[in-house]
Amino acid sequence: MLTLVSIVKLLAEIALLAMAGQWLLGLLAGAKKEQNLFYQLLQVLTRPFVTATRLVTPKIVIDRHVPLVAFLLMSFVWIAATVAKINICVRIGVELCK
Repeated sequence: MLTLVSIVKLLAEIALLAMAGQWLLGLLAGAKKEQNLFYQLLQVLTRPFVTATRLVTPKIVIDRHVPLVAFLLMSFVWIAATVAKINICVRIGVELCK
């Protein structure tokens, strides 16, 4: 169970960092962000999470807002996984969680 929670937490961290990096690089690159190789790489990393969020959200959510919703959703997943990992570690002992 600890391994599963750790994997979910790690996937959420990767998604959150990729989304934050894509947003920041989009701000720095400006209008030519679509031609930036690193922006495209981050877009490939975040596409599964954004697509899954689009499937879950109602149609009234504008497509432009879906990446923000995906970021918030992954933030909640990360918080839930962190709380679950802490509970598991307290239950089995901190020494076994290292």
